[in-house]
Amino acid sequence: MPQIDPDRLSERLQADGEDVLVLDVRHEADFDDWHIPDSVNIDVYDELTDNPEAAKDELSNLPEETEIVTVCAAGVVSQTATDVLQEMGYDALTLTDGMNGWSRVHRHANVPTDLDDTLVQVARPGKGCLSHVLISEGDAAIFDPSHYVEEYEAILHDYDADLVGVFDTHAHADHVSGGVQLAERHGVPYYLHPKDALAIDATPIEDGQTVSVGDLEIEVVHTPGHSEGSISFDIEGAALITGDTLFHESVGRVELGVEAGIEDSNVEQNAATLYESLQRLLDRSEDTVVLPAHDPGSPEPPVTATLGDVEERNEDLRRDREEFVETLAGDIPDHPPNFERVKRTNVGQESVPDDELAELELGPNNCAAE
Repeated sequence: MPQIDPDRLSERLQADGEDVLVLDVRHEADFDDWHIPDSVNIDVYDELTDNPEAAKDELSNLPEETEIVTVCAAGVVSQTATDVLQEMGYDALTLTDGMNGWSRVHRHANVPTDLDDTLVQVARPGKGCLSHVLISEGDAAIFDPSHYVEEYEAILHDYDADLVGVFDTHAHADHVSGGVQLAERHGVPYYLHPKDALAIDATPIEDGQTVSVGDLEIEVVHTPGHSEGSISFDIEGAALITGDTLFHESVGRVELGVEAGIEDSNVEQNAATLYESLQRLLDRSEDTVVLPAHDPGSPEPPVTATLGDVEERNEDLRRDREEFVETLAGDIPDHPPNFERVKRTNVGQESVPDDELAELELGPNNCAAE
Protein backbone atom coordinates (compact mmCIF):
# COMPACT_ATOMS: atom_id res chain seq x y z
CA MET A 1 0.00 0.00 0.00
CA PRO A 2 1.93 3.09 -1.21
CA GLN A 3 1.60 5.85 1.38
CA ILE A 4 3.32 9.02 2.50
CA ASP A 5 3.51 10.18 6.11
CA PRO A 6 1.92 13.61 6.82
CA ASP A 7 5.17 15.00 8.23
CA ARG A 8 7.07 13.90 5.13
CA LEU A 9 4.48 15.52 2.86
CA SER A 10 4.74 18.70 4.92
CA GLU A 11 8.52 18.72 4.47
CA ARG A 12 8.21 18.26 0.71
CA LEU A 13 5.63 21.02 0.39
CA GLN A 14 7.81 23.37 2.42
CA ALA A 15 10.97 22.52 0.47
CA ASP A 16 9.57 22.96 -3.02
CA GLY A 17 6.17 21.46 -3.65
CA GLU A 18 6.56 21.51 -7.42
CA ASP A 19 7.39 17.80 -7.65
CA VAL A 20 4.17 16.69 -5.98
CA LEU A 21 0.48 17.29 -6.65
CA VAL A 22 -1.90 16.88 -3.71
CA LEU A 23 -5.22 15.56 -5.03
CA ASP A 24 -8.19 15.88 -2.67
CA VAL A 25 -11.03 13.53 -3.67
CA ARG A 26 -13.56 14.64 -1.06
CA HIS A 27 -16.82 16.41 -1.83
CA GLU A 28 -16.35 20.00 -2.95
CA ALA A 29 -18.09 21.42 0.12
CA ASP A 30 -15.76 19.52 2.45
CA PHE A 31 -12.76 20.71 0.45
CA ASP A 32 -13.94 24.32 0.60
CA ASP A 33 -14.25 24.07 4.39
CA TRP A 34 -10.76 22.72 4.97
CA HIS A 35 -7.93 21.54 2.76
CA ILE A 36 -4.17 21.37 2.33
CA PRO A 37 -2.84 24.58 0.73
CA ASP A 38 -2.38 24.39 -3.06
CA SER A 39 -4.14 21.02 -3.24
CA VAL A 40 -6.47 20.29 -6.15
CA ASN A 41 -10.01 19.05 -5.66
CA ILE A 42 -11.62 16.55 -8.01
CA ASP A 43 -14.87 15.45 -6.40
CA VAL A 44 -14.97 11.75 -7.23
CA TYR A 45 -15.73 10.58 -3.71
CA ASP A 46 -19.05 8.94 -4.62
CA GLU A 47 -17.61 7.28 -7.72
CA LEU A 48 -14.67 5.89 -5.78
CA THR A 49 -17.04 4.55 -3.13
CA ASP A 50 -19.65 3.04 -5.47
CA ASN A 51 -17.83 2.24 -8.72
CA PRO A 52 -14.11 3.17 -8.90
CA GLU A 53 -13.99 2.61 -12.67
CA ALA A 54 -16.42 5.52 -13.07
CA ALA A 55 -13.84 7.91 -11.58
CA LYS A 56 -11.30 7.40 -14.37
CA ASP A 57 -12.76 9.97 -16.77
CA GLU A 58 -12.53 12.75 -14.17
CA LEU A 59 -8.97 11.74 -13.27
CA SER A 60 -7.63 11.36 -16.80
CA ASN A 61 -6.36 14.94 -17.22
CA LEU A 62 -3.91 14.96 -14.32
CA PRO A 63 -0.26 15.73 -15.16
CA GLU A 64 1.59 12.53 -15.98
CA GLU A 65 5.06 13.67 -14.93
CA THR A 66 4.16 14.66 -11.35
CA GLU A 67 3.84 12.41 -8.34
CA ILE A 68 0.30 12.53 -7.00
CA VAL A 69 -0.63 12.29 -3.31
CA THR A 70 -4.30 11.47 -2.77
CA VAL A 71 -6.26 12.79 0.19
CA CYS A 72 -9.65 12.15 1.77
CA ALA A 73 -10.85 12.52 5.36
CA ALA A 74 -9.18 9.44 6.83
CA GLY A 75 -7.13 7.82 4.05
CA VAL A 76 -9.59 5.09 3.08
CA VAL A 77 -11.33 6.36 -0.07
CA SER A 78 -8.12 8.07 -1.13
CA GLN A 79 -6.42 4.66 -1.12
CA THR A 80 -8.96 3.56 -3.69
CA ALA A 81 -8.09 6.69 -5.68
CA THR A 82 -4.41 5.75 -5.53
CA ASP A 83 -5.19 2.25 -6.79
CA VAL A 84 -7.20 3.67 -9.70
CA LEU A 85 -4.48 6.20 -10.58
CA GLN A 86 -1.82 3.49 -10.56
CA GLU A 87 -3.95 1.40 -12.91
CA MET A 88 -4.04 4.45 -15.20
CA GLY A 89 -0.24 4.68 -15.16
CA TYR A 90 0.19 7.53 -12.67
CA ASP A 91 2.79 7.63 -9.90
CA ALA A 92 0.48 7.91 -6.89
CA LEU A 93 0.65 7.69 -3.11
CA THR A 94 -1.94 8.00 -0.36
CA LEU A 95 -1.59 10.48 2.51
CA THR A 96 -1.61 8.33 5.63
CA ASP A 97 -4.83 8.96 7.59
CA GLY A 98 -5.88 11.70 5.16
CA MET A 99 -6.89 15.07 6.60
CA ASN A 100 -6.92 13.42 10.01
CA GLY A 101 -3.20 12.80 9.58
CA TRP A 102 -2.61 16.29 8.20
CA SER A 103 -4.13 17.77 11.35
CA ARG A 104 -1.31 16.14 13.37
CA VAL A 105 1.46 18.01 11.55
CA HIS A 106 3.29 20.60 13.67
CA ARG A 107 5.89 23.13 12.53
CA HIS A 108 7.85 25.56 14.68
CA ALA A 109 10.05 28.63 14.34
CA ASN A 110 11.48 31.34 16.58
CA VAL A 111 9.46 34.53 16.98
CA PRO A 112 11.44 37.74 16.47
CA THR A 113 10.88 40.03 19.48
CA ASP A 114 12.79 42.58 21.55
CA LEU A 115 13.30 39.94 24.24
CA ASP A 116 16.80 38.64 24.89
CA ASP A 117 15.23 35.25 25.53
CA THR A 118 13.71 32.69 23.15
CA LEU A 119 10.08 32.51 22.07
CA VAL A 120 9.13 29.60 19.79
CA GLN A 121 5.87 29.47 17.87
CA VAL A 122 4.40 26.03 17.14
CA ALA A 123 1.87 25.90 14.30
CA ARG A 124 -0.55 23.17 13.27
CA PRO A 125 -1.16 23.98 9.60
CA GLY A 126 -3.97 21.42 9.40
CA LYS A 127 -5.92 23.14 12.18
CA GLY A 128 -4.75 26.74 11.97
CA CYS A 129 -3.69 26.51 15.62
CA LEU A 130 -0.75 28.39 17.13
CA SER A 131 0.95 27.69 20.46
CA HIS A 132 4.10 29.11 22.02
CA VAL A 133 7.09 28.02 24.09
CA LEU A 134 8.93 30.68 26.10
CA ILE A 135 12.49 29.88 27.23
CA SER A 136 14.50 32.03 29.66
CA GLU A 137 17.57 31.13 31.69
CA GLY A 138 16.96 27.41 31.20
CA ASP A 139 13.30 27.60 32.27
CA ALA A 140 10.39 27.12 29.88
CA ALA A 141 6.67 27.85 29.79
CA ILE A 142 4.24 26.47 27.23
CA PHE A 143 1.11 28.31 26.11
CA ASP A 144 -1.95 26.68 24.49
CA PRO A 145 -0.36 23.31 23.69
CA SER A 146 -2.10 20.72 21.54
CA HIS A 147 -2.57 17.21 22.88
CA TYR A 148 0.34 16.06 20.71
CA VAL A 149 2.66 16.69 23.63
CA GLU A 150 5.76 15.07 22.12
CA GLU A 151 6.05 18.07 19.81
CA TYR A 152 6.69 20.25 22.86
CA GLU A 153 8.90 17.70 24.57
CA ALA A 154 11.16 17.82 21.51
CA ILE A 155 11.51 21.61 21.80
CA LEU A 156 12.30 21.37 25.50
CA HIS A 157 14.97 18.80 24.67
CA ASP A 158 16.46 20.90 21.86
CA TYR A 159 16.88 23.88 24.21
CA ASP A 160 17.81 21.78 27.27
CA ALA A 161 15.07 23.64 29.15
CA ASP A 162 13.13 22.71 32.26
CA LEU A 163 9.38 23.17 32.07
CA VAL A 164 8.13 25.35 34.94
CA GLY A 165 4.52 25.94 33.91
CA VAL A 166 1.84 25.29 31.30
CA PHE A 167 -0.74 27.94 30.45
CA ASP A 168 -3.98 27.88 28.51
CA THR A 169 -5.43 31.23 27.48
CA HIS A 170 -8.91 29.68 27.75
CA ALA A 171 -10.79 26.42 27.44
CA HIS A 172 -10.55 25.91 23.69
CA ALA A 173 -13.49 24.88 21.52
CA ASP A 174 -11.67 23.54 18.46
CA HIS A 175 -8.93 21.32 19.85
CA VAL A 176 -8.18 19.35 22.99
CA SER A 177 -5.48 20.86 25.18
CA GLY A 178 -2.37 18.96 26.17
CA GLY A 179 -1.84 21.29 29.10
CA VAL A 180 -2.82 18.96 31.91
CA GLN A 181 -0.85 16.06 30.44
CA LEU A 182 2.33 18.12 30.08
CA ALA A 183 1.98 19.62 33.56
CA GLU A 184 1.43 16.24 35.21
CA ARG A 185 4.32 14.68 33.31
CA HIS A 186 6.73 17.37 34.56
CA GLY A 187 5.18 17.98 37.97
CA VAL A 188 4.54 21.68 37.29
CA PRO A 189 1.44 23.90 37.57
CA TYR A 190 -1.23 23.95 34.87
CA TYR A 191 -2.60 27.49 34.78
CA LEU A 192 -6.18 28.27 33.71
CA HIS A 193 -8.53 31.02 34.83
CA PRO A 194 -11.13 29.77 37.37
CA LYS A 195 -14.02 30.84 35.12
CA ASP A 196 -12.90 28.23 32.58
CA ALA A 197 -11.55 25.61 35.01
CA LEU A 198 -15.05 24.39 35.85
CA ALA A 199 -14.22 20.78 36.71
CA ILE A 200 -10.50 20.48 36.12
CA ASP A 201 -7.55 20.56 38.50
CA ALA A 202 -5.82 23.80 37.51
CA THR A 203 -3.75 26.40 39.29
CA PRO A 204 -5.89 29.56 39.25
CA ILE A 205 -4.56 32.79 37.76
CA GLU A 206 -6.20 36.18 38.07
CA ASP A 207 -6.01 39.57 36.42
CA GLY A 208 -2.86 41.51 37.33
CA GLN A 209 -0.99 38.49 38.62
CA THR A 210 2.60 37.95 37.44
CA VAL A 211 4.31 34.63 36.90
CA SER A 212 8.10 34.29 36.62
CA VAL A 213 9.78 32.24 33.92
CA GLY A 214 13.55 32.48 34.14
CA ASP A 215 14.31 36.20 34.38
CA LEU A 216 11.05 37.21 32.71
CA GLU A 217 7.80 38.36 34.31
CA ILE A 218 4.55 37.39 32.60
CA GLU A 219 1.55 39.59 33.37
CA VAL A 220 -1.89 37.99 33.39
CA VAL A 221 -4.57 40.11 31.70
CA HIS A 222 -8.14 38.87 32.12
CA THR A 223 -9.80 39.41 28.73
CA PRO A 224 -13.21 37.70 28.88
CA GLY A 225 -15.70 37.68 26.02
CA HIS A 226 -14.69 34.76 23.85
CA SER A 227 -15.00 32.74 27.04
CA GLU A 228 -15.60 33.91 30.59
CA GLY A 229 -12.11 32.82 31.61
CA SER A 230 -10.15 34.08 28.59
CA ILE A 231 -6.83 35.61 29.50
CA SER A 232 -3.96 37.20 27.60
CA PHE A 233 -0.31 37.14 28.64
CA ASP A 234 1.89 40.22 28.40
CA ILE A 235 5.54 39.23 28.25
CA GLU A 236 7.33 42.35 29.49
CA GLY A 237 5.66 44.56 26.88
CA ALA A 238 7.51 42.83 24.03
CA ALA A 239 4.97 40.12 23.18
CA LEU A 240 1.28 39.66 23.86
CA ILE A 241 -0.19 36.16 23.74
CA THR A 242 -3.87 36.83 23.05
CA GLY A 243 -5.44 33.38 22.69
CA ASP A 244 -8.77 33.69 20.89
CA THR A 245 -9.46 37.20 22.18
CA LEU A 246 -7.60 39.06 19.43
CA PHE A 247 -6.51 37.74 16.05
CA HIS A 248 -4.57 39.70 13.47
CA GLU A 249 -7.60 40.32 11.27
CA SER A 250 -10.55 39.39 13.47
CA VAL A 251 -11.58 38.78 17.07
CA GLY A 252 -12.89 35.79 18.99
CA ARG A 253 -16.47 34.68 18.54
CA VAL A 254 -18.74 35.04 21.55
CA GLU A 255 -21.39 32.31 21.49
CA LEU A 256 -19.49 29.03 21.81
CA GLY A 257 -19.57 28.75 25.61
CA VAL A 258 -23.24 29.72 25.70
CA GLU A 259 -24.22 27.16 23.06
CA ALA A 260 -22.07 24.48 24.69
CA GLY A 261 -24.14 24.98 27.85
CA ILE A 262 -21.25 25.97 30.12
CA GLU A 263 -21.86 29.74 30.37
CA ASP A 264 -24.86 31.48 31.92
CA SER A 265 -24.36 34.71 29.96
CA ASN A 266 -25.80 35.53 26.56
CA VAL A 267 -24.21 36.41 23.24
CA GLU A 268 -24.87 40.16 23.49
CA GLN A 269 -23.34 40.32 26.98
CA ASN A 270 -20.28 38.41 25.81
CA ALA A 271 -19.83 40.72 22.82
CA ALA A 272 -19.97 43.80 25.06
CA THR A 273 -17.51 42.19 27.46
CA LEU A 274 -15.14 41.34 24.61
CA TYR A 275 -15.26 44.95 23.41
CA GLU A 276 -14.09 46.14 26.83
CA SER A 277 -11.37 43.47 26.96
CA LEU A 278 -10.01 44.58 23.61
CA GLN A 279 -9.77 48.18 24.79
CA ARG A 280 -7.44 47.01 27.56
CA LEU A 281 -5.15 45.31 25.06
CA LEU A 282 -5.11 48.29 22.72
CA ASP A 283 -3.66 50.45 25.50
CA ARG A 284 -0.33 48.71 25.05
CA SER A 285 2.60 49.79 22.89
CA GLU A 286 2.01 49.62 19.15
CA ASP A 287 5.34 47.79 18.84
CA THR A 288 4.14 44.84 20.96
CA VAL A 289 4.14 41.59 18.97
CA VAL A 290 0.64 40.06 18.94
CA LEU A 291 0.58 36.25 19.08
CA PRO A 292 -2.91 34.72 18.82
CA ALA A 293 -3.85 31.07 19.21
CA HIS A 294 -5.13 30.76 15.64
CA ASP A 295 -4.47 31.98 12.15
CA PRO A 296 -6.79 31.37 9.20
CA GLY A 297 -5.70 29.01 6.50
CA SER A 298 -2.55 26.99 6.99
CA PRO A 299 -0.10 29.03 9.07
CA GLU A 300 3.61 28.92 8.41
CA PRO A 301 5.44 30.00 11.58
CA PRO A 302 6.25 32.52 12.74
CA VAL A 303 2.90 34.24 12.28
CA THR A 304 3.36 37.66 13.87
CA ALA A 305 2.19 41.27 13.65
CA THR A 306 2.72 44.30 15.84
CA LEU A 307 -0.22 45.74 17.70
CA GLY A 308 0.01 48.80 15.49
CA ASP A 309 -0.26 46.64 12.37
CA VAL A 310 -3.19 44.72 13.85
CA GLU A 311 -5.08 47.95 14.55
CA GLU A 312 -4.66 48.93 10.90
CA ARG A 313 -5.65 45.54 9.48
CA ASN A 314 -8.42 44.49 11.85
CA GLU A 315 -11.79 45.93 10.88
CA ASP A 316 -13.41 44.78 14.12
CA LEU A 317 -11.16 47.12 16.10
CA ARG A 318 -12.51 50.11 14.18
CA ARG A 319 -16.12 49.50 15.18
CA ASP A 320 -17.72 51.48 17.99
CA ARG A 321 -19.24 49.56 20.87
CA GLU A 322 -22.78 49.42 19.45
CA GLU A 323 -21.71 48.25 16.00
CA PHE A 324 -19.24 45.77 17.50
CA VAL A 325 -21.90 44.11 19.67
CA GLU A 326 -24.45 44.07 16.87
CA THR A 327 -21.99 42.54 14.41
CA LEU A 328 -20.66 39.80 16.67
CA ALA A 329 -24.05 38.88 18.12
CA GLY A 330 -25.82 38.85 14.78
CA ASP A 331 -23.36 37.23 12.38
CA ILE A 332 -22.64 33.70 13.64
CA PRO A 333 -20.28 31.67 11.39
CA ASP A 334 -20.14 27.87 11.22
CA HIS A 335 -19.18 26.19 14.46
CA PRO A 336 -15.95 24.24 14.94
CA PRO A 337 -16.62 20.49 14.59
CA ASN A 338 -17.79 18.83 17.84
CA PHE A 339 -17.19 22.10 19.70
CA GLU A 340 -19.53 21.16 22.55
CA ARG A 341 -17.56 18.00 23.41
CA VAL A 342 -14.20 19.69 22.89
CA LYS A 343 -15.22 22.57 25.15
CA ARG A 344 -16.56 20.24 27.85
CA THR A 345 -13.35 18.20 27.67
CA ASN A 346 -11.18 21.28 28.18
CA VAL A 347 -13.16 22.48 31.20
CA GLY A 348 -13.00 18.99 32.74
CA GLN A 349 -16.64 17.98 32.29
CA GLU A 350 -15.95 15.15 29.84
CA SER A 351 -13.16 12.66 29.24
CA VAL A 352 -12.37 11.55 25.68
CA PRO A 353 -10.40 8.34 25.05
CA ASP A 354 -7.01 8.93 23.42
CA ASP A 355 -7.99 6.99 20.30
CA GLU A 356 -10.94 9.35 19.70
CA LEU A 357 -9.11 12.66 20.08
CA ALA A 358 -7.97 13.02 16.47
CA GLU A 359 -11.43 12.28 15.08
CA LEU A 360 -13.01 14.68 17.57
CA GLU A 361 -10.84 17.55 16.32
CA LEU A 362 -11.15 16.78 12.63
CA GLY A 363 -12.01 19.92 10.66
CA PRO A 364 -11.28 23.67 10.55
CA ASN A 365 -10.97 25.64 13.81
CA ASN A 366 -13.65 28.32 13.08
CA CYS A 367 -12.94 30.19 16.33
CA ALA A 368 -12.79 33.67 14.81
CA ALA A 369 -15.88 35.84 14.58
CA GLU A 370 -15.43 36.23 10.80
